[in-house]
Amino acid sequence: MTDDIGYGALTQSALLGIVREALKVAARPEGLPGDHHFYIAFRTKAPGVKIADHLVAKFPDEMTIVIQHQFWDLEVHAEHFEIVLKFAGVPQHLSIPYAALTAFQDRGADFGLQFQPQHNGAQAPLTPVGHEETATPDAPAEDNPNKTEEDEPRPTSDGTIVSLDAFRRK
Repeated sequence: MTDDIGYGALTQSALLGIVREALKVAARPEGLPGDHHFYIAFRTKAPGVKIADHLVAKFPDEMTIVIQHQFWDLEVHAEHFEIVLKFAGVPQHLSIPYAALTAFQDRGADFGLQFQPQHNGAQAPLTPVGHEETATPDAPAEDNPNKTEEDEPRPTSDGTIVSLDAFRRK
């Protein structure tokens, strides 16, 4: 069937919306409530990322920031967010598009999301946290000795299921 509803993209948009709304809570004058604090990982060289060159040199592929007590000027926009954080005591302005995110975690709530970028820089459907790929994306599946029938490629229109059980307090 050639008609694709695009559930992967819809899911991706909804989950990035969760990140955006959580950041809006952090941007309030009273800040984050209780023990909430965010770990946000992103690709430093993704399109639209604006950070200091020395940070890109130190973190050439991916960087994780923590939003808890000491952050300034958090602005949440439709496609990106901006924040000022201190690195070695020096304030740095960061502008990060949601499409560059690889992970979001609120350790105060045992909640997290992991995002897998596609080769063209767009976000792919989510892989649940804890799910490990057994083959690299560029390696042919036949070269993977751990391959099982469950690893066979599936159509992208079958939807994505994300289990939140891994993030719930036990």
